[in-house]
Amino acid sequence: MKQKYWAMLACIGIGMGFGQANAAGPDPADANTVMPPTIYQSPFTDYRPLGEDKNTPWKDANDTVGKIGGWRAYAREAAEAMKAREAAPSGMSKPAASPPSPDKSPPTSPTQPHKHGG
Repeated sequence: MKQKYWAMLACIGIGMGFGQANAAGPDPADANTVMPPTIYQSPFTDYRPLGEDKNTPWKDANDTVGKIGGWRAYAREAAEAMKAREAAPSGMSKPAASPPSPDKSPPTSPTQPHKHGG
């Protein structure tokens, strides 16, 4: 019973505190109330540009990618990074899942129907 009493008093005290905080400010309904001036600061005030990007003609960019090895070079870099992460020692070791080979499809049995949730 005492806990309910103290909880009620705490709620009343908090409510009174909020009421007093609102009463301390200027009356918004009074047209003669002097308000402080509004100061605007642009969100771009502290903006710093990254710097000039040199525009490379698209033919030169394509030639560079071709010299590197095309998309396969980027895929090779990603695969090497993945292998390095898997080879790095960690607290918990888990087997690496091998991706399915694109030229092999999973075996299917003609006698078993596919179950599509029906």
